[in-house]
Amino acid sequence: MNPSRCDDLDYIHFLVAAQRVFTCTEAARCQPDGEDRPAHDAFTRLLQRQPSDTEALWNEARAFVKLKGGLLILDDTTLDKPYSERMELVTYHWSGKHHRVVKGISLLSLLWTDGRKLVPSDFRLYDAPVSGLTKNDRFSEMLEKARERGFNPDYVLFDAWYSSLDNLKQVRELGWHFFTRLKENRLVSPDRGRNVPISSIEILPDWRIVYLKGFGFIKVFRTVPKDGDAEYWATDDLSMKGQRREELSHQGWGIEVYHRGIKQYCGVERTQVRKARAIISHILMSLRAFLRLEAYRLSRGISWYQAKANIIRDAMRTYLAHPIYLFNPTA
Repeated sequence: MNPSRCDDLDYIHFLVAAQRVFTCTEAARCQPDGEDRPAHDAFTRLLQRQPSDTEALWNEARAFVKLKGGLLILDDTTLDKPYSERMELVTYHWSGKHHRVVKGISLLSLLWTDGRKLVPSDFRLYDAPVSGLTKNDRFSEMLEKARERGFNPDYVLFDAWYSSLDNLKQVRELGWHFFTRLKENRLVSPDRGRNVPISSIEILPDWRIVYLKGFGFIKVFRTVPKDGDAEYWATDDLSMKGQRREELSHQGWGIEVYHRGIKQYCGVERTQVRKARAIISHILMSLRAFLRLEAYRLSRGISWYQAKANIIRDAMRTYLAHPIYLFNPTA
């Protein structure tokens, strides 16, 4: 058996450098000249033989996290695939970007942050038609895996979609606190009496402790954004103050910044392979590429955009010094 002509680092470095096209064919075209220069088939085979677990991501991410403290944020995003016809894992999902149901791949991420670092530590793909596992099942899997890896965060943050009783109880059983949004029709009891929608109770002036049936007492905060309707935040940490709530909601926005980063700078949704194993491998290595951009940002203070722009600027300087596409002067 002939040795492989490329490895995962070859593909990851290509993802870091690539600007618009993130395919195996383009990866082969960009390789340095030489006798062992890999063809596009070598990169295709690389994606097909990579392990489908997330250990490679965790092995690199663990150097940037503090197991005790910080926040764990869980959320999903849709990788748009509007033109795919025979790509596995592609189903229909609600998209917050398009505000409608679209065709794509649902990526669930576990992000660790201390307010400054954005470190992807785990991920899952929603594939209920194949595996039969729901998003909440994947949510539970990642929490258990985080516990196995030694995490002990200050809080676990997630959106209203994942605020089911089972998920809230799991966070509590792990010995952690949660901070989540609740939908306005979530039923709570102000006095352990009749359950009413959370939007119908008076929350003075910053917070109120209510009883959530099947769980226990929680503290609820009500906020009203300048350009939106009232939002309801909840935690099982009954000692939380309004200032801490503001800090957590601000830090929780980091996962949206992260989702934008992996799409714009790491090509996570631009894979053109069809098989599920190759798709998972591409996403895994896109997240590992993001880790490199994030590590560079933390050490040098250079944004992800600037880091990628610097790569192409060097190529442009070389071309401008020695342009190869020339016309004779016309004036």
